[in-house]
Parts: sequence; C-alpha cells; structure tokens
Amino acid sequence: MDKLKLIVATFPIVGAIAAFYYYSDQSLLLRVIGILVAVVCSALIAYQSTAGKTAWAFVKDSRTEVRKVVWPTRKETAQTTMFVLVAVLIMGVFFFLLDMLLGAAVRLLTG
Repeated sequence: MDKLKLIVATFPIVGAIAAFYYYSDQSLLLRVIGILVAVVCSALIAYQSTAGKTAWAFVKDSRTEVRKVVWPTRKETAQTTMFVLVAVLIMGVFFFLLDMLLGAAVRLLTG
C-alpha cells in the first residue's frame, strides 16, 4: 500500500508540470503557484506512507542537529577566508612558475 501512496503522490507534480507548459500563455506567477500547490499536495500524500514519515522524522532530527552546531564568529570566518585566499594565490604562483619551467624545458629539448 505504501508504494501505491508514493506512486499516487507523483501524480499532482506530473500534472502540474504538464499544466505549466500547456498553459504557457498564462502568468508565470500563477503557473509557479500551481506547481508549489502540487508539491505540497504530493508531500501530504507521501507523508501518509511509512517512507514519508521516516523522511519527515529525518528532517526533524536534522533541524535538531543543526541547532547544536557552533557556528564560527565573523572574525573566524574572515581569518579563514583570508587564509584560503593567500593559499590559493601562493599555489597559483607556484603552478605558474612550474608551467613556465616545464615549458622552457620542453622548448629546450625540442629545439
């Protein structure tokens, strides 16, 4: 029965996508609202299945874990960004010089 519910849950989305292109002469806003309504309807239908309830529990647990994360301060973010930029610059210069050296070696060998 769960598989049937998941299959039925795809119908509103498929229908909304078909309607989106069929009614291409209508307002884009109305067509996008139609797709969003279809996605909500599909989600409600899918939630009735075991897989849907498991997915919703995963989303709730994920939100709980994200709240536990200690996010970096503005200063830490700026310092890390500067470190990455300097590292990229140094590696860029290194590979440029290596390319120049290898190109000169190839030119020397091939005459």
